Amino acid sequence: MSTEVDAVERAVVAMRRSMTRRTFARAAGHGESAATYEVLDVVEASGDRATVSSVATALQVDQPRASRLVAAAVEAGWLVRVADQSDGRRAFLARTEAGKTVSEHVHGFRRSMVASAMTAWSDEERATFARLLTDFVAQLPGTTSPDS
Repeated sequence: MSTEVDAVERAVVAMRRSMTRRTFARAAGHGESAATYEVLDVVEASGDRATVSSVATALQVDQPRASRLVAAAVEAGWLVRVADQSDGRRAFLARTEAGKTVSEHVHGFRRSMVASAMTAWSDEERATFARLLTDFVAQLPGTTSPDS
């Protein structure tokens, strides 16, 4: 078991280093706004109801850094602030059509990278890998659902 655990740990580290959001965003043609893409990812996962605080928490950055990243996404035209109707002191973040387009572009690029890595695999191997990897990520402490 230890050999398999060691191999998985090394593979996870290698993936983390080579497949960060910023790496994908840069490779997909959004390098100049790679950190801003991370904000889009958080806002998308929240159903377009994130706040600056939830962005800070999700990205594990302090509030001023999250505020700057959100401001950059707003400036790029990818996000808008929407007043919370139940609490006027709070604003939700929502993706604009341009922000949704950027998100879809990067998702498509990531999917093509993953598909390319699995081209030699059978349909059964891809299905098994998808099931096992999804289960694995769901069991890791401190991770978000792969479906979010």
